[in-house]
Amino acid sequence: MTRRTLLLINISPGDPRPIARQIVDGVRRLVASGELPVGAAVPSVRGLAQQLTINPNTVAKAYNELTSEGWLDARPGLGLFVAPPRQRLSEDERARRLDEAVVRFTGDVIGLGYAPDTVLRRVADELAQCAPKKTA
Repeated sequence: MTRRTLLLINISPGDPRPIARQIVDGVRRLVASGELPVGAAVPSVRGLAQQLTINPNTVAKAYNELTSEGWLDARPGLGLFVAPPRQRLSEDERARRLDEAVVRFTGDVIGLGYAPDTVLRRVADELAQCAPKKTA
């Protein structure tokens, strides 16, 4: 029997993102940071739904997106596992998504009145938290 890794994902009802998007973003962050290593078994749809007290269909939707994007591998009869890193998107698609995200982010924070260097520092800090963890 494969040992499942507990997914430490925070779901916030006040977050404007749908719950499935919060799960997708949480798993991506855990994989990118190395907290969820390649080959780790993730909880079943039912297991994560019970852990987060949400509808299993919501978890299934998130897992389907993560699988189709190459973050997770489905192994028939065994479950879902963190996939090895690979180029998930073409260079053009990556650039397009980065542009969209930057424009959306800028639109969200411009009215907050922070100096650009403060915003850049906060973004750099957040990205640093997502960087793979160094093990001694």
